[in-house]
Amino acid sequence: MSETAVSFEFFPPGDEAMAQQLWQSVQRLAPLRPRFVSVTYGADGSTRARTHEFVQRVMHETDLRVAPHLTCVGASRAEVLAIASSYWNHGVRHLVALRGDAPAANLSDGRYRPHPDGFAYASDLVSGLRQVGDFDLSVAAYPEGHPESGGIEAELENLKRKVDAGAGRAITQFFFETDVFLRFRDRCAAAGINTAIVPGILPITRFPQLLRFAARCGASVPDWLRARFDGLDDDPDTRRMIAANVAIEQVQRLRQHSVEEFHFYTLNRAELAYAICHALGIRPRVSEARVA
Repeated sequence: MSETAVSFEFFPPGDEAMAQQLWQSVQRLAPLRPRFVSVTYGADGSTRARTHEFVQRVMHETDLRVAPHLTCVGASRAEVLAIASSYWNHGVRHLVALRGDAPAANLSDGRYRPHPDGFAYASDLVSGLRQVGDFDLSVAAYPEGHPESGGIEAELENLKRKVDAGAGRAITQFFFETDVFLRFRDRCAAAGINTAIVPGILPITRFPQLLRFAARCGASVPDWLRARFDGLDDDPDTRRMIAANVAIEQVQRLRQHSVEEFHFYTLNRAELAYAICHALGIRPRVSEARVA
């Protein structure tokens, strides 16, 4: 069995307390030597600035490979490519290229609309980034279909366009049924999508929050999962134990089907991701990791 690889997603902090928690999480997870850590990117300028600041800190104070998100929303092609060029000049070699969701204030009917001078879709963004530098590009995949894609067949077509444009890895939206991922992986292979399909794993911190996330991205929440968390709203200790158990079961089932790479949506908390990695056999290598 090959060595298991992991990566972690963080989002830029909104205030000093969140920044402190985030950096503690980075320090906790860095010795696990992830393949990369990704940093999300919002449509408004303040969020973009925080993303850039956090990316710079990770690069300057750790040995981690950082993969900033870039999206199509809220900026022209020239602005997006200028950001990518700046990243390249500062040593960033991996980006996560996403269509992104428009700010709620810009939505009148709940539908995404491209920036008039921007990239319309993630496949266009991937093509544009290929003109900037030889980035390692990851893109998103939706095993149950994106709510706006029109179904799984449309999702496969979208993903193939992104891969054909130059994406080297697809990271899935979170899911909880193993068969959902395995069916999607098989359908990708049948569609000629010959790239790594990496499962996105969401350790559950708060169940109501999970339900909101799932409603937005079209992920199903099975009844057995609802039953496990029923009655635990005011019991965080038991909730954390159940959450760790659910995620460990999930990654172990996926490993039985030759999955050896996982991407964790950490929500800027290290505890559950660390516990799941430990169950996968991933141990700290402190002597090889530099974290200020």
